[in-house]
Amino acid sequence: MSRRLAFSLVAVAGLLATAPAHAQSPGLVARPQGGVDDARGSIELIDPKVLRVCADPSNLPFSNSAGEGFENKLAELLAKKLGKDIAYSYYPGATGFIRNTLNAHLCDVVMGMPQGDDLVQPTNPYYRTSYAAVYRAGSDLEGLTSLADPRLAQNRRIGLVANTPPGNLLARYRLLAAVKPYPLVVDTRVDAPGADMIHDLENGAIDVAILWGPFAGYHAKKSGGRLKLALLTGDKGARMSFRIAMGVRHSDQEWKRELNRLIAQNQGEIDRLLADFGVPLIDESDAPITPAPTASTP
Repeated sequence: MSRRLAFSLVAVAGLLATAPAHAQSPGLVARPQGGVDDARGSIELIDPKVLRVCADPSNLPFSNSAGEGFENKLAELLAKKLGKDIAYSYYPGATGFIRNTLNAHLCDVVMGMPQGDDLVQPTNPYYRTSYAAVYRAGSDLEGLTSLADPRLAQNRRIGLVANTPPGNLLARYRLLAAVKPYPLVVDTRVDAPGADMIHDLENGAIDVAILWGPFAGYHAKKSGGRLKLALLTGDKGARMSFRIAMGVRHSDQEWKRELNRLIAQNQGEIDRLLADFGVPLIDESDAPITPAPTASTP
């Protein structure tokens, strides 16, 4: 993912994981029953009866080999709707991820890619979110929506994953001297910069953690109220919000259309799934999206 990691539109994908490793053989991990066979896109797929997913084996909250991430749960939802089995090709999301999984025809879909990444053909986006600031409950950073907030210049220690978009704003606001950097390019099987940053925040080594929204929301929700989150949507002249889609091969037109249909038909359920993992969802005006509750059975 060196192109993904650098993020012009690609660093969000780089945040999903980071270092070369050997691809693992796909393994059957679930067997949903029922549904209708995907006849239209089947000619483009490795196996029309199996949803084969490209994923990082150790990158929560997105995915892991135990199937605990929200992208795992989303894949299970799609497999159920399609009446397919589900199998994974695992590879750390680093340089060579797409080449060694999707383009090697070991799998047919990457569950999370920033819209505009030309390494894949994107579906319609299924969520939009932003970078966020996480701080300890009870701190005086309540209401933070911009890195230009003067409170950040008051002897704060700021955690930041290196070479991600908020760094440009921190440089503009002359706050780089306050930054404690965390590496972007890692092997996710042994390193977790986002989790390390949250640990430092909880232990007082930093005062605020600047993280991609799904990471920030996941850890804030897990904290049981000890941590608070603020989306950084108040800075103008810098892109902090991104649409996230699924990625397929450039040749797979019918498969893309089938996934677009599934996204449109199941958007409410997808929103609730993401919200369950703490993913902060926003609309095109940067307003928060609150998923509608599941309709109760009379």
